[in-house]
Amino acid sequence: MGLAGKLDVEVEVKSQADKFWRGIRNSADLFPDAFPDQYKSIETVEGDGKSVGSVRLIKYAQGVPLVTFVKEKIESLDEPNLSVGYSVIEGELVNFYKSFKATLQVLPKNGGEGAVVKWGVEYEKANDEVPEPNLIVDTAIKTFAGFDEYLLKN
Repeated sequence: MGLAGKLDVEVEVKSQADKFWRGIRNSADLFPDAFPDQYKSIETVEGDGKSVGSVRLIKYAQGVPLVTFVKEKIESLDEPNLSVGYSVIEGELVNFYKSFKATLQVLPKNGGEGAVVKWGVEYEKANDEVPEPNLIVDTAIKTFAGFDEYLLKN
């Protein structure tokens, strides 16, 4: 397999699309509370943390494999379509991936309650030894499902 790749996942959640989207937009405050075993803190280091160009520093809790922190920059935002794109610009991941750009979109579920969270990542590995980012994808799936449970309780 080549150095560049793309992975996409869809996760069905019980929360309505607008509620899940508001939660994602407030993840700097909510993720450390919802996932204290994963997130030590999320702080804005440039911009307001929610608009294009903003940079957030995510510090992971002890025990999270491979990474202690990442800095991510918001590259795109489409509020009407509940979509955001961001890239990892610092942290241990940049040792493994020359580029790592993710997109997230929350869509109302057709004909029913809940929503579908679409998350995708485009990446370029630093070399052939670097594995596909399956661990990151698996973590994203678990995070969206767990965040849905958190939102439904709060």
